[in-house]
Amino acid sequence: MKRLAFKMQLNEGQKEAYKQRHDQLWPELKQLLKENGVSEYSIFLDEESNTLFAFQKVTGNSSSQDLANNEIVKKWWAFMADIMETNPDNSPVSIPLEELFYME
Repeated sequence: MKRLAFKMQLNEGQKEAYKQRHDQLWPELKQLLKENGVSEYSIFLDEESNTLFAFQKVTGNSSSQDLANNEIVKKWWAFMADIMETNPDNSPVSIPLEELFYME
């Protein structure tokens, strides 16, 4: 099992919208993530900088970041594009983070 982390940027004042949308995560998106090896997925917010910190546990060689061509993912990105920093294709600007410490 791999542990992956990355950061994204939430637009100012969008905390509640972001949380509400994720509290109502589409079942088909959740199923897609699980089918592609994502067994755990957490997102944290640093309110001082509006930085989102995401953490995933993944089996296999893929992650949520590898599903860019899936129609469900594209639809989700379009749904989220108004409240966070995105690329021209609506994918979130996502910066991978290097793991420097892990304790079991």
